[in-house]
Amino acid sequence: MSQQLKFTKMHGLGNDFVVIDGISQTVTLSAEQIRKIADRHFGIGCDQLLLVEKPAMAQAEFRYRIFNADGGEVEQCGNGARCFALFVRQQGLTENTKIIVETAGGLIELQVITDVESDDQVEVNMGQPDFQPQSLPFLVQTRSETYKLMVNGDEYAIGAVSMGNPHAVLQVDDLDKVDIATLGAAIESHELFPNRVNAGFMQIIAADEIRLRVFERGVGETLACGTGACAAVAVGRSAGLLDEQVKVHLRGGDLLIQWQGEDQDLLMTGPATTVFQGKMNCE
Repeated sequence: MSQQLKFTKMHGLGNDFVVIDGISQTVTLSAEQIRKIADRHFGIGCDQLLLVEKPAMAQAEFRYRIFNADGGEVEQCGNGARCFALFVRQQGLTENTKIIVETAGGLIELQVITDVESDDQVEVNMGQPDFQPQSLPFLVQTRSETYKLMVNGDEYAIGAVSMGNPHAVLQVDDLDKVDIATLGAAIESHELFPNRVNAGFMQIIAADEIRLRVFERGVGETLACGTGACAAVAVGRSAGLLDEQVKVHLRGGDLLIQWQGEDQDLLMTGPATTVFQGKMNCE
């Protein structure tokens, strides 16, 4: 059955999304339809499709669902969360600047910053990083600061953490000399990560500044990854390498990550941008 849906194209530092209001219109999309929408040649093109729904949890104002370009649903997306916050305000679904949102990974708190020149800066309370291997899941026996991972015949030291979705973080000396596509794909599908994993590559510039590239599961390398930036800072700070406040340089732009440490919530601040709106026929 064909359905016509209103949508908005948005991006957070080049990590781009098709955002659909599932409150004001009825939305039923199959994995195949999502793949068609995400296709950059035959569809609209996006890294993820974001769906706004009514919440099931009383504490939340909205439910936030995330579908990767391959059609699979995932637990969390930090850049998408910032776009989500801007979207529900622009669409008149809320006037709140503090928005509690239900995700598959739990509740998150979005704070739209209004004391800046434009209304596109959003702070997201991403909750506490979870370093327990079973939270990813990661098939190792005990928690450790770093793990040895055999990939394509070579051994790498990684950190592992869940930010509501799973991340493996590899510290490198020079990002420009890393084959992100090959190594990222191998880590993403490693047998020790049965649900696959997002692979982050972190170059530390200073204690308050890093460069980061992320190979996202079900997508490939993106221009930016919000949860990847959070994961990298959490791993680096847990290892005593980073300060409480870190600027993360991604290919699409910069994010500010703040984390005081164990048992504290992690905060991410960055932009969200609306590109265009339209209608599409889904068959």
